[in-house]
Amino acid sequence: MLEELKKQPKVVGVKQTKRALGDGRAVRVFLADDADPRVVEPVSAMCAERGVPVERVARMKDLGNACGIAVGSAVAALLR
Repeated sequence: MLEELKKQPKVVGVKQTKRALGDGRAVRVFLADDADPRVVEPVSAMCAERGVPVERVARMKDLGNACGIAVGSAVAALLR
C-alpha cells in the first residue's frame, strides 16, 4: 500500500491534499492514525463527499517515510 507513494505522483500534507481533492486530482488518500483528529477529519470528510478511497496508516512517521520526507505526515494523496 505505501509502496505506491514511493513510485507515483503524490502530494503531502493537509493543504496540498485538500487542494488535490478540490481539483479532482486525488485518487486515494492516506491518513495517519496517530495524527490529531482535528487535522485529519476534515480531509476524511472531503474524501467521503467526493468518493475518494481512504487508506489508514498506523503512524505519521511511516507515512512520511513512504513519501520520502524526513518528518512525519498526517495526510498524503496519490494523484491521477
